[in-house]
Amino acid sequence: MQRITTKLLQPLDWQERARCHEVEPEIFFPERGGSSKAARSVCSQCTVREECLEYALNNKEQFGIWGGTSERERRRLRRERAMRRLRTAS
Repeated sequence: MQRITTKLLQPLDWQERARCHEVEPEIFFPERGGSSKAARSVCSQCTVREECLEYALNNKEQFGIWGGTSERERRRLRRERAMRRLRTAS
């Protein structure tokens, strides 16, 4: 079990190249009703934005801005993907 836990805590390759490493992490977790504009600005210029978003979608991240999206936006994207999979399977 130690190997699995240790591996999970290691940063993913894309995270090392993420622009968010250059700024304070608090901007990605605004207070309820607070602005996410600063975080989205950082994300908009990030070369690993797509990898970040995929990570958040696959891991059902519930808090913060990931890949330039809020949790509400990620929930919508997951629903849309699920609907597409259902239509394709039919």
